[in-house]
Amino acid sequence: MADLNQPSNTANWLEEPKKLPSLLNVLTILTFIGCGIGLIFSVIGYVNAASNYDKVVQAQDKMDQMPDFVKKMMGPDPVGAARLAMENKLPVLLIGLIGYALCLYGALQMRQLKKAGYWIYLIGDIVPFTAIIFVGTGMMTGFSGLIGLIIIIAFLIMYGTQLKYMK
Repeated sequence: MADLNQPSNTANWLEEPKKLPSLLNVLTILTFIGCGIGLIFSVIGYVNAASNYDKVVQAQDKMDQMPDFVKKMMGPDPVGAARLAMENKLPVLLIGLIGYALCLYGALQMRQLKKAGYWIYLIGDIVPFTAIIFVGTGMMTGFSGLIGLIIIIAFLIMYGTQLKYMK
């Protein structure tokens, strides 16, 4: 019969499990929300690619009347970017889905305090940039591209500060 008073057995079950740091908890919850929103917008973009192209072509006539800051937000060639997005909507959707899946999985790993989750999340943030192959750099220009890049960098930095709690 095994000795029930072994200190190694009692020490293990008496230890409190590591608590998830609050910033890491908030970041992962925001990541889950962001992945869900991104997934929805990716599917909507896929479904509406042709109508979005038509809208951009129609708005092209009004471009001369728009203020300069609006023109800059749309990028240098909005019609070309919309055409490429329409023509390559399936690869762009698949790349986006892979990126969101990696970010989601990485966040789940970080919730378990696994350091590998950070690197998976980082890859998930980089993967969507490979869509440049299909749609060119038009998707990275303008106001929305800049805001997206700032959010990605901010999350990577904030997650990076939480690496000390992970194994």
